Amino acid sequence: MSHTLTGGCQCGRVRYTAHLENFDAYLCHCRMCQRATGGVSIAFVNLAKSQRIWERAPDWYASSPIARRPFCRECGTPLGFEYPDAARCDLTVGSFDDPSCFVPTSHFGVEAMHAAWLDTRGLPVLRCDEYASLVDRWKAVGLDVPE
Repeated sequence: MSHTLTGGCQCGRVRYTAHLENFDAYLCHCRMCQRATGGVSIAFVNLAKSQRIWERAPDWYASSPIARRPFCRECGTPLGFEYPDAARCDLTVGSFDDPSCFVPTSHFGVEAMHAAWLDTRGLPVLRCDEYASLVDRWKAVGLDVPE
């Protein structure tokens, strides 16, 4: 059974539709992904390039001699990873309109994994809409805190 999901960048300029067989995702911890995203890891969904349809095309960054990454030149959102000569590609989990259905199933690039960031369940939590300074800033511009 195929699942059709949509996604795109933060500003909405780049949009895509993805046809997925399942909701499996993985975390990549490699140094290239850490540098490309500014994070300690990135969550990806792997799919056939033929199952990814760009409604508004991304820009591309050749992140190495063997790979490239789609992104939005306006807002900077990283959207994925691919080898140009491969049949499959990755899309970033966070760029899907509703990423809640994805389940992490594996880790990749573990030689650069920062294990302290894997299990953060015991840390204090705070919702954005409970942080007064942030709420006040949104109210000052006439908006509610976004989801």
